[in-house]
Amino acid sequence: MGYAAREPAPDVGDEGFRFTHRDFERVRGLIHAHAGIALNPTKQRMVYSRLSRRLRLLGTRSFTAYLDDLEATPAGHGEWQEFVNALTTNLTSFFREPHHFPILATHIAERAKRGGTVRIWCCAASTGEEPYTIAITAMQACRSRTPPVEILATDIDTTVLGKAHDGVYAEEAVTRLDTDLLKSYFLRGRGPNAGFVKLQDDVQALISYRPLNLLASSWHLEQKFDAIFCRNVMIYFDKDTQYRVLKGLAAALEPAGLLFAGHSENFTQARDLFELLGRTVYRPVLPTR
Repeated sequence: MGYAAREPAPDVGDEGFRFTHRDFERVRGLIHAHAGIALNPTKQRMVYSRLSRRLRLLGTRSFTAYLDDLEATPAGHGEWQEFVNALTTNLTSFFREPHHFPILATHIAERAKRGGTVRIWCCAASTGEEPYTIAITAMQACRSRTPPVEILATDIDTTVLGKAHDGVYAEEAVTRLDTDLLKSYFLRGRGPNAGFVKLQDDVQALISYRPLNLLASSWHLEQKFDAIFCRNVMIYFDKDTQYRVLKGLAAALEPAGLLFAGHSENFTQARDLFELLGRTVYRPVLPTR
């Protein structure tokens, strides 16, 4: 792996916690092994800022002691989840990368006409803006408040999943949305809830949430999907991890399913798994006979 110029890590930070270069490299190794994240070597200060909050809360005297305790606990222990939550980045918004949603709407409408349930997986749901956008798109595509659509929304970060499940956002999060769309799919808070909006119940009813680590040996998915959103996730993985995850996503898609990726992502290393349809939309490569 190549390395960019390294910003010197603080030996002792503002709160007085000792944080050495060896500590930082241990963090990089642990987050890569546990979550697949290839943490950039210039992120020492970000790591210090985020993890020092855990040290203060736990009353731990140093990063070395914290990491020793972390490594001594089973992978399923709650502190592992807090460690991952602290180091994951959750940047999202409603109708982000808007060119994807007309394509999704057409795909949903075509699949719905054939009968049965259209299944969609949003595998980096963050605080929920993306799965709710998918749900609204499904309602519009089917011209129904109860479209034949099921959306699975997952994320490795359990904190943001809780926020997503609640479906409550500050009004600033929806200022760019069309007024008619706001009236149709959101409720505006009053009294103590003034300044917030909430997704309407029928929008929320289309989505189920659960935590999922894309590096897990099994994702425990019961059925295949007609579409998968995995946008701006692969940028945090190295090439080997990307291929491993993409292989799993290809297996999780129906033969005519679509994979929606982020604007800065391309999967040239996985041409045996996916072919590009255009504008970061892919479909699985069917096996040749």
